Amino acid sequence: MRNLRQKLLVPFHYSVYFTRDLFAPANPLLRKVVRDGQRGPAHLLFVVDRGACTGREDLPGRIERYCAFHSEALNLTRPPMVVPGGERVKNTTSYVYKIQKAIHDNGLCRHSFVVAVGGGGVLDMAGFAAATAHRGVRLVRVPTTVLAQNDSGVGVKNSINAFGKKNFLGTFVPPYSVLNDLTFLESLSDRDWRAGIAEAVKVALLRSPEFFEFLERRAAAIVARDMKAMEYVIRRCAQFHLEHIAHSADPFEIGSSRPLDFGHWAAHKLEQLTRFRLRHGEAVAIGLALDSTYSRRIGLLPEADWRRILQLLCRLGFKLNIPKRIQKLRGRNDPSSLEHGLAEFREHLGGELTIMLLQCIGTGVEVHQIDDRILAESISLLDQTCRKIPGTT
Repeated sequence: MRNLRQKLLVPFHYSVYFTRDLFAPANPLLRKVVRDGQRGPAHLLFVVDRGACTGREDLPGRIERYCAFHSEALNLTRPPMVVPGGERVKNTTSYVYKIQKAIHDNGLCRHSFVVAVGGGGVLDMAGFAAATAHRGVRLVRVPTTVLAQNDSGVGVKNSINAFGKKNFLGTFVPPYSVLNDLTFLESLSDRDWRAGIAEAVKVALLRSPEFFEFLERRAAAIVARDMKAMEYVIRRCAQFHLEHIAHSADPFEIGSSRPLDFGHWAAHKLEQLTRFRLRHGEAVAIGLALDSTYSRRIGLLPEADWRRILQLLCRLGFKLNIPKRIQKLRGRNDPSSLEHGLAEFREHLGGELTIMLLQCIGTGVEVHQIDDRILAESISLLDQTCRKIPGTT
């Protein structure tokens, strides 16, 4: 008997827009995006990050007024759902269920829209809920943090945490569209403004020495909240991520490699071990520093490049010290040990362990094993080096 084989090619198209004051009635962008190809009014369910309401407590009201102003085109099916932000919203299935129930109760279909407004945690959670209701309700992302606008908001992954593991439950479903409203960044705390820059450093280290040099030149301006500099950073990061998704030949991670997760095996574990007291971007900065130090320690990365990386991260305001109670390695089988993150990283991707390290600024190289002894030495070297850099301890 002959076997049957079929190959499916499913094209995805989505745009990343940049705007200001998205929910001003005079701004037509949201209306235009969701009405494209619709015969009648678009049916919308909004999920809003409580953190995005800081400094703009009337955000849910502004959304309601926007939809009322455009009522012939937009049908707001219920008042916006306001949910906690950060990892808290991803550490339970309850918010996913609430969104799915709202989709059910309000009769949304696969041509309706869940509009997620918030940071990366809310975008991940709401995206997972939308992707699993009706096997896919359209998702519009409105990222409100630096980290979300330059990284998670433009990607194809949606997830929540489970069983003590970050992003254990999730889907690969591209958004319908991404709307970056730069005015949301103006009310961020300095800590949240800074946290997202770590992902920009990561992209520069893997993709572009020129972008890294830009970050070096403009570090002081970025820290001082120069919006023009930050807008450039966000646009470049979004561009790099979209190019990677389109041209890496593995957007849904069928293989064992995740190049743009440089520094993330340690970052994800550091978030867990600190009970998410470290923001994702803060943990990524430490992960970048650690993997750069390991790259230096095994002779891959030139010392001059290694020092430039640590100095830039410090100039951007990141603390690079791994907490003392986490520094001591206790074995990859111990879930409370930092190196257990390597096992979780391999399990999450499947196949053999594949870690991105640095050959030079702008060029990464994949390795398939990490020596625990050298890792311990790298942790110690990073700690000693950070003590000599002003402002890092």
